[in-house]
Amino acid sequence: MTPTELSEVLRLHALWLAHEKGGVRADLSGADLSGADLSGATLSGANLTDANLTAAYLSGANLSGAYLSDAYLWGANLSGANLSCADLSCADLTRADLSGADLTDANLTAAGLTDANLSGAYLSGAKSRLPIPAVPQLHVKILEKLEAGGELDMSTWHRNDAACETAHCRAGWAIHLAGTEGAALERKVGSAAAGALITAASCPYLTTVPDFFCDDSTALADITRCAQIERSTGEKLP
Repeated sequence: MTPTELSEVLRLHALWLAHEKGGVRADLSGADLSGADLSGATLSGANLTDANLTAAYLSGANLSGAYLSDAYLWGANLSGANLSCADLSCADLTRADLSGADLTDANLTAAGLTDANLSGAYLSGAKSRLPIPAVPQLHVKILEKLEAGGELDMSTWHRNDAACETAHCRAGWAIHLAGTEGAALERKVGSAAAGALITAASCPYLTTVPDFFCDDSTALADITRCAQIERSTGEKLP
């Protein structure tokens, strides 16, 4: 699809959303949009089923209620995008940047999330067929591990040194504390996505996923803040 053709589809879709004469809902199912610049585009309710959006720029786009099942979004930039109530079932989101994206009530059933960045994403009500373990008082337990000699190392997901205790980044500690179920989830979706999903399931008081790519001191400060909330409220599982 040429940029001119895509621009016309977006124009007609805007008319459709406004219930104006001549408006046509965007049907981009199966379209090759790899590398397309759709940042800030309004595609709410659009049909993007099976579309090729490899490395596409969708930062800040409005895709609420859009149909993206089986779409190929490998390496796509979806930072800050509105994906609330979107159908992402069986979509390939490998290495996609979903930082700050709104995935409230999105359908992520069988979506590929390997190495996806979900830092700051809203995951409330998101649906997934994967078993996602929850760790009661997750951040209290992380601090206890650190106080017992463990190490917080945000430069790597996991590290095992013979001379010291096991070291993990923040996501790595969430996966480690979730035990065998956490390890199984990590094998399926990668460390970043597994840490995000486990943290979201474990901490209903958090509105967004923490930043798993910040420095050690910033991460420790926020872990401590979350642990204080858990201790003061007795926050466990809903």
